[in-house]
Amino acid sequence: MVKHLRVDREEKYEIVEKWFLKDLEMIDGKEADTDNPYFDMHFHKVYNLEAYSCASKYTFARTLNKLNETYLKKDLKIVNFDETYLNDDSIWSSNNRDCLVLMRICFYASNLLCLSLCPLS
Repeated sequence: MVKHLRVDREEKYEIVEKWFLKDLEMIDGKEADTDNPYFDMHFHKVYNLEAYSCASKYTFARTLNKLNETYLKKDLKIVNFDETYLNDDSIWSSNNRDCLVLMRICFYASNLLCLSLCPLS
């Protein structure tokens, strides 16, 4: 866990606490349906955390999941997250996920509009 400090115009980051990934039991995104940066990490104790944004919360969860799959291969519970944005193999996957999601939604919406304007014979 990192604490962000701003002293005058200088920004500093201080490591407050460290955990081992093997000790992580669950990540709870609290509400999958709302856009919020809050989540809980369950170790021997539950830690209530706030990410910089909802997108960074999902990026953090994806990173922990990928690290777990690569190195530990244990059953890591990730709850109250939208599965569409958690999986790298999903249709919405890319390095810049937010822009790609918006582009694909616009693309599909324009296709639906074109199809709806086509006359049926």
